[in-house]
Amino acid sequence: MIALTENIFIPTQDDLPSDDDDKMETSRHKYQMDLLLETIYPWLEKRQDGYAGGNMFVYFSVNQVKNHDYKGPDFFCALDVPQKERKSWVVWEEGKAPDVVIELLSESTANYDKNEKKLIYQNRLRVLEYFWYDPFNPDDWAGFSLEKGGYQPLKLDDRNRYISEQLQLALVRWQGVYRGIDAVWLRWQTLDGKLLPTDKEVSELEKQRADEAQLEIARLKELLRNSGVEIL
Repeated sequence: MIALTENIFIPTQDDLPSDDDDKMETSRHKYQMDLLLETIYPWLEKRQDGYAGGNMFVYFSVNQVKNHDYKGPDFFCALDVPQKERKSWVVWEEGKAPDVVIELLSESTANYDKNEKKLIYQNRLRVLEYFWYDPFNPDDWAGFSLEKGGYQPLKLDDRNRYISEQLQLALVRWQGVYRGIDAVWLRWQTLDGKLLPTDKEVSELEKQRADEAQLEIARLKELLRNSGVEIL
């Protein structure tokens, strides 16, 4: 706890609640959050200056703590901050709000995410880019950029993607299987069109490359044998 005067204190992340009984709406929502986090972590590690969190408390004022009126987004990312473990994101400790926030809509949260939460991100946290996406209704997705104190709608690019100028990445709807569920997922993509891969996709690619290398070695050995060269 940081002491300002003898009787006034500013709480740190160690003093503030970092968990509660609220859960993600469905397994689809949980997996969607995991997919966004799993694929952006290696990208952030290469940058060495960013942090991403999900379903995690974000604190921007002491009154917020007292009123319990806002807890945090489903996904957020901040650049130019140390890469370290955090119990929660505390704006007055970090010196900044998240740069990008994504909310995953559901029947019970869509109205709140599109209205009250949007205003919190615009007016209180000043989040530079805000996106929402409904895992069960992929057409319900939108993006906004903070300009002159207010959110302006983003337009899809010619590849039907939203571009995050802050991250220099794209958000794209991808049809495929993740954790056994075939659905339309929200994924990160490089600006030149390459998906940020999942751990499974990285493993599969490494195995494919190893198999191809073994096949090439076998082909070269066969060529040498046919040329009369003895292979030990």
